Amino acid sequence: MTILWVGLRVKGVGGLAWEPEVLRAGIVGEAVLEGEEAALGEGAFVIRPIGWVESALVDLAAAPKQGDEGAPEAWLVFEPEVSEGLRDLRVGMEVLVVTWLDRARRDVLAVHPRDDMTRPVTGVFSTRSADRPNPVGLHRVTILSIDGLRVRVQALEALDGTPIVDLKPVLGSIGER
Repeated sequence: MTILWVGLRVKGVGGLAWEPEVLRAGIVGEAVLEGEEAALGEGAFVIRPIGWVESALVDLAAAPKQGDEGAPEAWLVFEPEVSEGLRDLRVGMEVLVVTWLDRARRDVLAVHPRDDMTRPVTGVFSTRSADRPNPVGLHRVTILSIDGLRVRVQALEALDGTPIVDLKPVLGSIGER
């Protein structure tokens, strides 16, 4: 199975811009074949960013490991193509932000949890380590404000420029669903 990452993170005036290129998953800037159709094979799928994170966090080493460990407020900035999907978001809602941790290592299968060398090496699927074969981030946040395609959230530990893959509501009790 092949996972293709669509979108090129380009730093420019005014922040980040996405260029429509088919890229290898997790490798920003290296093209795969010519176009999406040429690159897709049997069992392949495409992950497209729907937006990106704007945050004061720029240094991975200095970032908190979880949102409730001192992460700042941040903006989720969405592409115009997904605006209809944002229409029912409300201030105060709890949502799960699904991100692609584009600066994570993808060749790691075991870690010392929380980078604490006194803890035993543990398989990544039993940890919240960003370093893993498919570095999908899952962040539970509360919406603080909404301004068009920009959604301000509390306590997001994702770095500035992190691609957003999806956004889902936090489910309440069975009767509230």
